[in-house]
Amino acid sequence: MSKFEGVIVSDQWLQSQFTQVELRSLKSKFVSLKNQNGKVTFGDLPPLMVKLNAFRDMYAEDEIRGILGESGTDFTNDIDFEAFLKAYLNLQSQATTKQGGRRHSSSFLKETVTTLLHTISESEKACYVAHINSYLGDDPFLKEYLPLDPATNDIFDLAKDGVLLCKLINVAVPGTIDERAINCKRNPSLWEVNENHTLCLNSAKAIGCTVVNIGAQDLVEGRPHLVLGLISQIIKIQLLADLNLKKTPQLVELVDDSEEIEELLNLSPEKVLLKWMNFHLQRAGYEKTVRNFSSDVKDGEAYAYLLNVLAPEHCSPATLDTKDASERANLVLDHAERMGCKRYLTPRDVAEGTSNLNLAFVAQLFHHRSGLSTDTKKMSYAEMMTDDVQTSREERCFRLWINSLGISTHVNNLFEDVRNGWILLEVLDKIFPRSVNWKHATRPPIRMPFRKVENCNQVIKIGKQLRFSLVNLAGNDIVQGNKKLILALLWQLMRFTMLQLLKNLRSHSQGKEITDADILKWVNRKVKSTGRTSHIESFKDKSLSCGLFFLELLSAVEPRIVNWNLVTKGESNDEKRLNATYIISVARKLGCSIFLLPEDIMEVNQKMILTLAASIMYWSLQQQTEDMDSFPSPAGTATTTTPEASPAPSVCGEDESSSIGGEFSNLSVDDATSDTTATSSQPESDSVSAGDELL
Repeated sequence: MSKFEGVIVSDQWLQSQFTQVELRSLKSKFVSLKNQNGKVTFGDLPPLMVKLNAFRDMYAEDEIRGILGESGTDFTNDIDFEAFLKAYLNLQSQATTKQGGRRHSSSFLKETVTTLLHTISESEKACYVAHINSYLGDDPFLKEYLPLDPATNDIFDLAKDGVLLCKLINVAVPGTIDERAINCKRNPSLWEVNENHTLCLNSAKAIGCTVVNIGAQDLVEGRPHLVLGLISQIIKIQLLADLNLKKTPQLVELVDDSEEIEELLNLSPEKVLLKWMNFHLQRAGYEKTVRNFSSDVKDGEAYAYLLNVLAPEHCSPATLDTKDASERANLVLDHAERMGCKRYLTPRDVAEGTSNLNLAFVAQLFHHRSGLSTDTKKMSYAEMMTDDVQTSREERCFRLWINSLGISTHVNNLFEDVRNGWILLEVLDKIFPRSVNWKHATRPPIRMPFRKVENCNQVIKIGKQLRFSLVNLAGNDIVQGNKKLILALLWQLMRFTMLQLLKNLRSHSQGKEITDADILKWVNRKVKSTGRTSHIESFKDKSLSCGLFFLELLSAVEPRIVNWNLVTKGESNDEKRLNATYIISVARKLGCSIFLLPEDIMEVNQKMILTLAASIMYWSLQQQTEDMDSFPSPAGTATTTTPEASPAPSVCGEDESSSIGGEFSNLSVDDATSDTTATSSQPESDSVSAGDELL
C-alpha cells in the first residue's frame, strides 16, 4: 500500500472544517496556482474560486474579488494554504447565507455528507445508540463495549477503529461484508484501522449510502457529524429494506388495480411507508392525509389512530381524548412499547416533528405489525410485474453506481427515474463536465412529454459524440422506459469511462486507447510476476469461478491484503461462495468501490469480472502515480487518492475531469447487461455486446 497520510493544517479549528477528501482536492487546486517562484498571490484566487462547484453558480469573478478585498486585502501579497482555506470558508459562508442556509447534515441523507453544519442532534444520537445496543449487543467482539451510554460520546470513540460501522452494515444488509476481512483487534495498528474504514465506506456505497467527500481518515478522527450521518444512512437502509413488493408482496393490498401496482413499484421506500400509513389511517377514520414525517405527525393524532387500528388490544381511549400533544405523544409511545416496539424516540421528538426519527418509528411499526392481509391473487399478480433476477441485478448495480457519483438527484427506481432524461444528463455532466447544454434541458417535474424527449435526445447526442454505438436508439426509447436499451446505454457509459481513466493513469500509453485485452494482459502479467502459474484466456474463463485467480491478483498488488489461511480450494459451490465473498470484501478493503455480488464471480459474469479486474488495475496504477507525486495532479490530469479516502469527486470542480480518477473504482456492472450496441429492433436472444467482442 501507499503511505498513510493526510493533509495537515496547523490550525486545528481550520482542519476540522474540511474532510480529508476536501483538503486534498483544495490542496491540489492551490498547488496548481503556484508560479515559477512557487508562490501564490491573493490576485490568483478569484479566477480559481469562480470555477469551483461551491461558487460557480453564485458569483461572478468580480464579485469574488470584491468580497476578498473587503478587508483591505492587497492582491499582490503572497498567500499560504491556510489563508487560502480561510478565504474559501469566507466565500462559502456568504454563499450559504445567500442560499438561505443548508439542511441538517446528520439527518437520513439522500444528499451528500457535508461539513457546512457541524451540530448534531442529541435525540438522533440517543436513537442510534439504542439501535446499536439492540442489534449488536450480542456480537462476539463488540459485546464487551456495549451497551453504549447515549449521554456520552462513546459511540464516536467506538466507531474510530471501523469495526462497529462494518458490523452495522452487515446488520442492515446481511452478508455485505465478509467478517473474516474485518480487522477485529483490541489494539489495531493505524494500517488496520484505515483498512477497516476503507472497507466500511466502499461497502456502505454498495448498499446505497451516499458518502461523497468523506474519507477513511475522517472516520479515524471520529468526526461526530460525519459518523452520525453515515450511521443514520445505514440504519435507514435497514429499516426500509422490506418496503417493496419483492420483499413484502402483501403491500399490493395498498392499491386497487394493475396501474396502481406499477405506480407502487416505482415509489421510493419512504413514499411506500407513507402510503401504508395513510391506508390504515383511512380505515381508522382519520380524515387527514399524512404527507411527511414532520409537521403532519407532530400532534400525535395520526399515531393514535394508526396504533388503534394496528393493535386495538393495547389501545387506550385516553390517547385520542387528551388535548395535550406532549401527553398524547407519551401515550402513543407507551402503546407502541406494549406492541414490542422499543422506545427509540421521545415525546419531544414527536412534538418537534423530527422527521428522520419519526420515519424510523413508523418503519418500526411496519416491521412489528403491518396489518396487511394475504390476498393470494393480488400477490401473484404483483410478483409477475417485478423484474426477473438478471434485470433486477442490473438495475441494482446501475442505481447504486449513479447514486455513488454524488449527483443532486437520488435514484430510487432506475427505469422509472431516468425516463425524463434529467438524471442521465446529470451523470454525463458529472463524468464529462460541460458536455451538457443546460439551456436546452428541462428540470423535473416535467409535464410536457416533448420536454422529456428533448432531454433524452440530448443524452443520445452526447453519447454519439463519445462514439457510443447507439444504432436506432432515440430519445423516445428512454422516455418509453425500454429497459434493455437503458441498460445498454449505461453500460457503454461505464465501460468507456473506465477505459479512459486507465488511459489517463498509464503514462506509457502515450495516448493509445486502453482495451479489454490490455486489462487481460495486465492481470496475467501481475499474477505471473509473483511466481504463480495461474493464467486466464479471457474474462469468461470458467476457471475464474473458484476465485483463486483474483485472490492471487489481489495478493500481487498488495501482498499483505489476503490471508491465505482463510482461502478454500474452491471445489464445491460452498467453497466457491466463501472465496467469492472474501474477494469482494478484500477488494473493497484495498480501496476498490465495487458493486458485484458473489454470484457474479461464481457464475463468471464476464462484464462484472472485467470491471473487477479493471478496478484492481486502477488501484494498483494509482499507487504508482502517488509514489511519483505526493499530491493529486493539477487540473487537466487525473487525480489520485490515498487509501484513507473513499473515491470521491472533487469539491472544487473547476476541472471535474480531475475528479473522475477518484470515481473509477465505483464503476461496475452486472453480467449479461444488455447490448453495448443498442438497437431497438435487435432481438434479445441475438444480443452481443461490443464489450464482449473485445474479450
